[in-house]
Amino acid sequence: RIAIPGMMIVGLSVATAAGSSNKWPIRAPHADKVPASFDCEMRKAAYDYGRKLLPRLGSFESLYYALGLNGPGCTAPMRGADATSPFQPEPAPSGSIFVSPAGDDEGAGTEATPLRSIQLACDRAAASAARTVVLRGGTHFLSSTITLNASHSNLRVMAHPGEVPVVSGGVELKVAWRPHDVGRRNAANETTNVWVADVSGVDDIPGLQIDGVRATRARYPNLPGGIEVSPGYGGMVSEKDADWTPPDFNKFGPVQFYTDNASSHDRPNGGWFEHYMIGVGGLCSVYDPPVSYWCSRHPSGGGAFAFRTPSGVTPKPGALPHAPYKDPSGALFFVWRPARWANWMFEVGAYNASSGNFTFGKGGNQGARGENRGGDFFVENIYEELDAPGEFFFDTKAKRLYLFYNGTGPPPAAASVVAPSLRTLVNISASRWAPARGISHSGVTFRAARYTYMDPHGVPSAGDWALDRVGAVFLQGTEGVRFDACSFERVDGNAVMVSGYNRHAAITNSDFAFVGGNAVAAWGYTNETASDPGRPGERIENYPHAGVDGTDGNHPRYTTVSGCSAREVGLYEKQSSFFVQAKTAQSTVSGNVFFNGPRAGINANDGFGGGDEISHNLVFSTCRESGDHGPFNSWDRQPFLTTVRDGSASMTMAWREIHHNFFIDNYSPQEDVDNDDGSAYYKTHHNFLVYGGQGMKNDFGGHDNHHYSNVYAYVGRGLGVCSQRPGHEDRFYDNKLVLTGNDVGGFACDGAAKTVVHDNEYFTASGSIAECKMSLPDWQKRGEDKGSTVAKLPADKEIIGWARKLLGF
Repeated sequence: RIAIPGMMIVGLSVATAAGSSNKWPIRAPHADKVPASFDCEMRKAAYDYGRKLLPRLGSFESLYYALGLNGPGCTAPMRGADATSPFQPEPAPSGSIFVSPAGDDEGAGTEATPLRSIQLACDRAAASAARTVVLRGGTHFLSSTITLNASHSNLRVMAHPGEVPVVSGGVELKVAWRPHDVGRRNAANETTNVWVADVSGVDDIPGLQIDGVRATRARYPNLPGGIEVSPGYGGMVSEKDADWTPPDFNKFGPVQFYTDNASSHDRPNGGWFEHYMIGVGGLCSVYDPPVSYWCSRHPSGGGAFAFRTPSGVTPKPGALPHAPYKDPSGALFFVWRPARWANWMFEVGAYNASSGNFTFGKGGNQGARGENRGGDFFVENIYEELDAPGEFFFDTKAKRLYLFYNGTGPPPAAASVVAPSLRTLVNISASRWAPARGISHSGVTFRAARYTYMDPHGVPSAGDWALDRVGAVFLQGTEGVRFDACSFERVDGNAVMVSGYNRHAAITNSDFAFVGGNAVAAWGYTNETASDPGRPGERIENYPHAGVDGTDGNHPRYTTVSGCSAREVGLYEKQSSFFVQAKTAQSTVSGNVFFNGPRAGINANDGFGGGDEISHNLVFSTCRESGDHGPFNSWDRQPFLTTVRDGSASMTMAWREIHHNFFIDNYSPQEDVDNDDGSAYYKTHHNFLVYGGQGMKNDFGGHDNHHYSNVYAYVGRGLGVCSQRPGHEDRFYDNKLVLTGNDVGGFACDGAAKTVVHDNEYFTASGSIAECKMSLPDWQKRGEDKGSTVAKLPADKEIIGWARKLLGF
């Protein structure tokens, strides 16, 4: 098979630029205070828990290597039987329509004479009694998106028993490689091995998969492991090595502000996030629809100011050593927002080779938070940067594909060469008045959807996320749709987008790997603007006044993600998660194993409705390339009116529960559960929460946050929360805390809304602890923190024993 950087380890890739030389990757500031012996035993326990959650994955090889259990310094045997398919098909009913990559659409669609078109098969099956499509093994290359609607209700698409059908959005390229630059020693001291092929039938090659593995588009700096291996904080030009052109505040004209001041919509909270407010137009015109909380009159919260992005960049001499470039018209700049909260992508609008200045064109809409300047960055899709093994470049004018093959000699003639082409492979769309019901897919692999990071993005609510409303699988206007025992591999945008009205959508027993964006995203609608690209032809009424109103039900409810594995997500868009939701309610995320992502593992972008349950998950190695957050992150800066709490219209969300999870905050410097700006109504309990700066967090008006019956292992301090109003105090009790510091934390020690703290067990190196600027015994003499105790650090075995008992493994 063809060699691509990372190919030999790509299924097991865990290497990043971050971490400690003595311990498994831990980036927390207090990592030096974590005993290496505990770190090793904890990882062994995580391996056991992950295998318990997903026994179908057998020895769970990728988990084993992601936890670094092959040493040095921590070695454990890989255990378990061979992986088994979660897809246990029943015999296809009589009258099922069969599809084969070698089929013929003139056939009858029987097992003996299968069709070739999946769309044709679905249409025929929808008109039959069996309503079943059976996909034979092999790769089904799509020429267009499979589109299903209400007429396809109760359709079942299933793999043929014992076979693995792959639905691909790629175009298989016919190439005849010839030498282009072979055998020369280049400036990087690499022996060049660049081959070229003439390509016809495609206008662009936005990505390239060779024998099923991505090549890396020519870029600087290079990625030694290729695009599928995280560089951590590496692989970038430092933000200090560039001068940034300031934002053009007049580019789009003035912004129109709107604040909902209806008294019935007030959400009293001491001045924090009490009213729904947005801005339309202005610099938020980069979004579609052109609306955002971050263009409102007075956005607030952590690091808050109005949205903007730089207009261009001039790299300093030597920062781009191959510049000046002959033709950077197709180049893209990938730019971290300072502090690494998101990455922006920009096309090049103009280039001055003499000054080295690049003026940005389209882009900058991939995150909700702005800045005057950029952070660390890289440049891609420039011919002069084709200088490392595994890179490719497509000359769109000459229709020539160049590949720096990382083997010896030419790329094998028999290698599969595929260019991702379609953004969406399966689109199930109807309406909330006549939904598509009961459509299911089982045992199907989805692959090679093209990237969407330059497509329109919107700001779904007042969190930090911007999203593109697209996915390899797209759902809108559905009820009871299910994807079971499916695989989503090497799709370059979001894998699954649950958009607008959906009820009881379920993604179960499925696997996600090497995904360009989010694994699963759920995003509803409220009426903020006159039009919305996600609702073409739909009349949007009472905007922007109805932006606060979620009572019309045009949002996902009862979405389930369970029994899934997800790893290596956010390869392109770094503000990506394993599961993210916005304007969505009553989701269940349970029994999953998530690891290796660039940002928070699970994200709640707002408090819309609430009623969600996040339980029995193993999540670790999140925030590998970004700053703050951890396995879970939330915001609630923008109030919404919903009926979720008790059936009546209310500005108060239903309680969210986070319980029986094994979270490891090994990369982030903050928390396992990061309840950010305004987050409220959380019950976080019976979790094993490892590492992080503190156990519990609430800030900028957050309230009604209850942490109880958790085990915190080697966190810096117990809690850090803001003040609340009487009756809305945070609560922290019945927890076990193994601390690297000697202070319970920062919270309201007095006043009318004191933080409720009691019956905790604290463990420190000294066996003593401070609370509210005095020793625990002295604080308890005042009648505070009743029932709590402090002792010296327990043995590793005791801590792991608590975790096993708590989580039942």
